[in-house]
Amino acid sequence: MGTNQGPKGLTRRELLSRATAAGATFMVGTGFVTSGSAAWAVEASALKPETLATLVQMARDIYPHDKVADEFYVIAVKGYDTAEAAPAIEAGIAALNAAAQGKGNASYLDTGWERDRVDILRGMEDSAFFQQIRGGLVTGLYNQKAVWPIFGYEGESYSQGGYIERGFDDINWL
Repeated sequence: MGTNQGPKGLTRRELLSRATAAGATFMVGTGFVTSGSAAWAVEASALKPETLATLVQMARDIYPHDKVADEFYVIAVKGYDTAEAAPAIEAGIAALNAAAQGKGNASYLDTGWERDRVDILRGMEDSAFFQQIRGGLVTGLYNQKAVWPIFGYEGESYSQGGYIERGFDDINWL
């Protein structure tokens, strides 16, 4: 009977047991990343799967929205999974993981408490890597039309005569 091992020697059984034992949000395998609930999955092409999973967690920590599903954060960071971007992203994630290790964690992804991850991010918020990810998330996350209803945004209104005649003052969330 084969061990079903990937290139790094991690068996599927070990992957699943580690992910569930740690209460992981993400499961990382050879070339793919998925959520613990299997609500989404994405294949990494240029980045390591762990790097892509870390980017998703980083995105959620930078712009936390409980009502926004992980799949939208995946879409927002998937653009970094290119051969051109990979070296800088891998280096940035390595620095992020080193900062997490400096705080006693195995990696950023293994840092259990959100406030601890945010402290790690604050320590590197002036870095070019952090600014690149944070800036890219503004459009990568919030320009997704599927996310707009979550925030109550109805989209542009110019084509419909503007907001004046469409209830510009009917906001009920203030």
